Amino acid sequence: MIERTGGDRRFPAALAAVAQVEFDYGDGEGVDFEPYDAFDSAEETTDWLRNWTGNQEVDGDAYRVFGQDGTGGLAALWCVRPGRPLPEQPVVFLGSEGERGVVAGSLSDFLWLLADGLGPMEVVEFGRRDARPDAELTKLAEQHATSPRRPAEEIIAEAQEEFPTFSDDLDDLCR
Repeated sequence: MIERTGGDRRFPAALAAVAQVEFDYGDGEGVDFEPYDAFDSAEETTDWLRNWTGNQEVDGDAYRVFGQDGTGGLAALWCVRPGRPLPEQPVVFLGSEGERGVVAGSLSDFLWLLADGLGPMEVVEFGRRDARPDAELTKLAEQHATSPRRPAEEIIAEAQEEFPTFSDDLDDLCR
């Protein structure tokens, strides 16, 4: 069972900055990410999760949705670390066709992935980890990240090792 971190829905400054960036999909070679300028409401998140899982009894309290890909897959902070602030929660991706995975261990690490040209969908769906640095997003990460820059491969592996049952836990919610 996931313990909740409370009802904190304050949008972190780092995500507000990301929302100002226009991501270039680059005919499938770029980043397919459309950031929001606020979290989806609790009601929207619950409705989406119920439709995604087919389970009308689940709620979306553990997720703060902050963006999507072009097909409607969602990027979210997963509130799994009790008592820790939202920027210290892992970033996850829930794809429109059932794809899912842990992207980064924190918002700070997620900023470094974006700076390396990797979005949440690319990490989960394609496993693509080739860095293609983006100057604007690197500057943004330098301003907002609290963790040091590390290779994308290391960030992704560390997050997925910390939360190895994320996908299985979601399977348990599906009907």
